[in-house]
Parts: sequence; structure tokens; C-alpha cells
Amino acid sequence: MFLLATFSYLCNIMEIFQSEFVISSEKLSKCPTDDKIEYAFIGRSNVGKSSLINMLTNNKKLAKTSSTPGKTLLINHFLINKEWYIVDLPGYGYAKRSMATKKKIEQMITSYILQREQLVNLFVLIDIRHEPQTIDMEFINWLGTSNIPFTIIFTKADKISASKIKINVDNYVRKLEETWEVIPPYFVTSSANKTGKQEVLDYIDEINKSLKTT
Repeated sequence: MFLLATFSYLCNIMEIFQSEFVISSEKLSKCPTDDKIEYAFIGRSNVGKSSLINMLTNNKKLAKTSSTPGKTLLINHFLINKEWYIVDLPGYGYAKRSMATKKKIEQMITSYILQREQLVNLFVLIDIRHEPQTIDMEFINWLGTSNIPFTIIFTKADKISASKIKINVDNYVRKLEETWEVIPPYFVTSSANKTGKQEVLDYIDEINKSLKTT
């Protein structure tokens, strides 16, 4: 009985078996016009967004990674299992960009988040090593007031101890409790050792299944 239950559970595990780059768009109107649902990823520059996407998809070459922050300047669509998209959005908060570039990226991000009908969930990436940052909290609160469905992903968990992870997550939760009645869903991940990978994929799978039944 136990073996049967285990086998059933394993069969239901979410798996990405195919991922491919589709298009980079400089504005919303250039994004794919099909009706496939989208999961977008965003965070401060150098938060590990591309590395996380590559980890989730088992494709180290899918999203371009760089040690230099602020490299993602376009809306990048990746088709997953021929059914849905992962969208890599430009990072926010990179101080060395010009004012013109900052404004262009801000408009790009805002228009995508507020107007993209295919967007079903936005993953907001936060570096677990740091205390709650004002720019992240302001962005999260803006999503709340804009009624955008989102989930927090804490990245780079391999960089600090398990006890420090708990302390930092608790700090974020307490900060969120100042303005949120219900704390948004969150995951702790590491692209280096694949911590949180299956949890995030299963979360996406649950959303996919719920959408199919509505």
C-alpha cells in the first residue's frame, strides 16, 4: 500500500521536460499574442533571477546569466512544455542605469504587470541574505494595491546558514504583517543546490490545474 501511494505521488510530480526561448520584447505590444498563461519572474538586479529560471527548467543555457547586474533589459518569453510561459522581466533598483533607461524599464515593467492578461502569477525574488529592503517592500505593497497575484521567492539560500535563513524570513514576515492581513505565499530557494525547486514547480502545477477546472 505504501509503495503504491509513493508511486502515485511520484507520478504527479511537476516536471519541466522542454523549455525554449521564444522572443525578447521591448514593449508589451511585442509580446506573444497567443493565449498561453504566463508566470513572470522579477526582482532587484543581481538577485539570481536567471539562475533560478535555469534551475527550474533544468536548462543552464536558457536564461542568460551574468555577474554584472542589470543585464536583462527586455521582456523575455520562454515556452515551457509547449503549454505555458516563463517570463523573465528586467530587474529593478539598479542605480547605475541612466534616468532614461530607468524610466523606460519602469514603464515596460508596469505595463506588463498591469495589462498582461495572460499573467497568472508574478514571482518576486528577494535575496535571503539581507534585511527587508525598502524598495522590495514598496514593490510588494504596490502589487497588493494593484490586485496582482504574486508569490515571494527568497533566493541564494546556500549563502547563509539555516538558522540565519529562519531569522531573515521571520524578519520579512514581521515586516509584511505591518501592512498585510494575510502573508503572501513564499518559498526559500537556492539555484546552486536546487533547494525549493520541486516546491515551486508543484505550486505552478497546482495553479495550472486550478485554471483548467475553471
